[in-house]
Amino acid sequence: VQLQASGGGLVQAGGSLRLSCAASGRTFSGYTVGWFRQAPGKEREFVAAIRWRGGTTSYTDSAKGRFTLSRDNAKNTVYLQMNTLKPEDTAVYYCAASQTVILSNIGAVGAYGYWGQGTQVTVSS
Repeated sequence: VQLQASGGGLVQAGGSLRLSCAASGRTFSGYTVGWFRQAPGKEREFVAAIRWRGGTTSYTDSAKGRFTLSRDNAKNTVYLQMNTLKPEDTAVYYCAASQTVILSNIGAVGAYGYWGQGTQVTVSS
C-alpha cells in the first residue's frame, strides 16, 4: 500500500489543522494506520493510531483531548484532526500502516512497514 500524507501547514498556537493520509494500491481494510511525528533533533514518536476494522483508536497522552482520528471508507483515507495546537506540536508528521501491529506495540515505529512522505506542521507562539 502507498500512503500520501497531506494537510500540514503553519498555524498559530491554539489553532487547528486536519491531516489526511490517503491509501493507494490497496485499501486500508485490515490495516492499522498510525500517525507519528518527528521534530528536529528528536526521534520519531507515536501520536495516534486507528484500526480500520472497528475503528478502535489509541492516542498518546499529549494527543488525548486535542487530536481526533477518523476514517472515510469511501475515500480510503484517515484523518487526524488537531485542535488547540501548541508550539511543541511542531514537527514533520508521518502516517504509517501495518497489518501486523498489536496493541502492545501500536506505538512502535518498527511495527509499521508502510510510510508516507511526511507533512510539515509548524505552530507559532
